[in-house]
Amino acid sequence: MKKIVSGLLLLSSISFATTYFAKVEPINSYTVKSSVSGKVIYANSALESKIAQNAMVVKLDDSVDLIELEQSQEKLGNMQQVLKLQDNTLESFKRVSSKSQFDRDNQKIVILNTASTINDLKTKIATLKDTIKNKNLSEKNSYIYDVSVEVGDYVTPGTLLYTAMDLSKGKVEIFIPIDDAATIQDKEIYLDDKKSDLKIAKLYDVADSKHISSYKCEIIIPSPEKFSKLVKIEFK
Repeated sequence: MKKIVSGLLLLSSISFATTYFAKVEPINSYTVKSSVSGKVIYANSALESKIAQNAMVVKLDDSVDLIELEQSQEKLGNMQQVLKLQDNTLESFKRVSSKSQFDRDNQKIVILNTASTINDLKTKIATLKDTIKNKNLSEKNSYIYDVSVEVGDYVTPGTLLYTAMDLSKGKVEIFIPIDDAATIQDKEIYLDDKKSDLKIAKLYDVADSKHISSYKCEIIIPSPEKFSKLVKIEFK
């Protein structure tokens, strides 16, 4: 008998008629993977099991990127000044009768090449900024469940860096028999035998892949007392 009871508690949700049991989970859990390559120079494992509030979680080495960004921005400023001078030169060519159409066309080509270089630099700067951002990963208000890297590790795109959760709200997922789905939204929700103001947040109208005769139902709990707690849910 003990084995049967423990087996039931391992299920994420269990249903008996209009009574269900489910675990309260964070409203959102997500894994953060690296989108760039680089060496880990900071990994804040002290944040594990804590709320990160505007805190850096993982930092990859961006020193070379910062130097390249500074140089590219300086080069962009110089090329923009060059373009102005070249535009002025073309205007002067138009006012001087000794300058042939060939000279003017050549100056236009020079201007187009400079403009193309400027556009390439702008793209490079935007790419560098994005790379630097992706090497400095912080969280504003998230629960850090696990930091998966250590200082000195070299990561590539797709490497798991850390796992975080949004604890601002909770949710429970249960599976409603298809025949009950049409009427259950009109009923009040009782949580652990207490009437609540909770409402169904999502009720899918396609059968679940595992619970083939049921629709998945999601209920949001604004301020759960505990997460991963098994709660009783009734519709009356």
